[in-house]
Amino acid sequence: MSERSFPPVAWLSTGALALVVAGGIVMASYAPRRPPLAIPTVLLAVAVLALATAWVLLVRHRGFNWGMFRRVFRWALLAYVISSGMIEFAFVRDHTRGAPLVVVSGLLVIFATSVPTTIAVTTARYAND
Repeated sequence: MSERSFPPVAWLSTGALALVVAGGIVMASYAPRRPPLAIPTVLLAVAVLALATAWVLLVRHRGFNWGMFRRVFRWALLAYVISSGMIEFAFVRDHTRGAPLVVVSGLLVIFATSVPTTIAVTTARYAND
């Protein structure tokens, strides 16, 4: 595959990661107080859009090594779901409730899927199996 023909999936999923990290920093900086939700919610929405775009571009790409992608994605997803669960636990333990917990949970879902997407896409793109 040439460099030009592969869609910017890794760039988009990494961008989504950067957005949710920024949103998570804003949320964590207010814990255990109630944070303002406008900025983290906008960051979450843009991250969802970026990751969804990455997945649409990936699904539409012909000749992609889906077998390798699935193998790598499953294990990376497991690791990041565990990490996200521990972070979620910390927010719950700090008595985060209601809308802030929903926003944090959304940020963590994108975190738990964007990193495995980047890892798996990069691995499958250059795999020779």
